[in-house]
Amino acid sequence: MEERKYLTTWRKYIPVIRLHLKRSLNEDQSFKLNITDFESAGDRGKSGYTFSLAMENGKVTNNISGSAVARDLFEALKNDEAIKDFIQDKNIKISVGKSFLLTIKTTHVSAYK
Repeated sequence: MEERKYLTTWRKYIPVIRLHLKRSLNEDQSFKLNITDFESAGDRGKSGYTFSLAMENGKVTNNISGSAVARDLFEALKNDEAIKDFIQDKNIKISVGKSFLLTIKTTHVSAYK
């Protein structure tokens, strides 16, 4: 298991992610990540840095065990008090594609289950 190589990198992005999370209530948000930030943290080689992180009520709902980048992002998110409060009672999907564009989609959790 890798030792949280990307945690420091994600912590740098937390203020930007916090802002985009708030805005994502009105419309989907995306912004470009700096590839060199991630490459200097660890070489993912051919597997790349792409991932999808789905959360409901602050809990991960998809399998991110194979992605150190996604696991460290979730760790950084849940350690930020403002974000931890924000992600409650919401469905949030954060994904990063090959072009290093981070996308955030947020919806409120339906009260009707």
